[in-house]
Amino acid sequence: QVQLEESGGGLVQAGGSLRLSCAASGRTFSNYAMGWFRQAPGKDREFVAAISGSGGYRFYADSVKGRFTISRENAQNTVYLQMNSLEPADTAVYYCTADSIFPQIRPGKGDYWGQGTQVTVSS
Repeated sequence: QVQLEESGGGLVQAGGSLRLSCAASGRTFSNYAMGWFRQAPGKDREFVAAISGSGGYRFYADSVKGRFTISRENAQNTVYLQMNSLEPADTAVYYCTADSIFPQIRPGKGDYWGQGTQVTVSS
């Protein structure tokens, strides 16, 4: 079992930045690929970014490419999402997910999910 806890959400003006963190516990962190998803009100949950266990492979949704950066610190059991140039369209609850199989992350089939953290971008 892996427990995930997101933090770092909040209210920011358009053009601003936030860094989300997801702390993991329960298993060997480096064995798990990690990802971020988001869900805006009235919309389906959508993929944002994914990173392999070693950190050597990263994928991004087209909507965030060039603005968001996913990273991980395995010694700290933490994955991050640095979000720059935020837009009102980025407003959503952001969720962290984990799975031992990297290809499971992008389609949202990760075994483990956090409770989410709210990000609100004002115009």
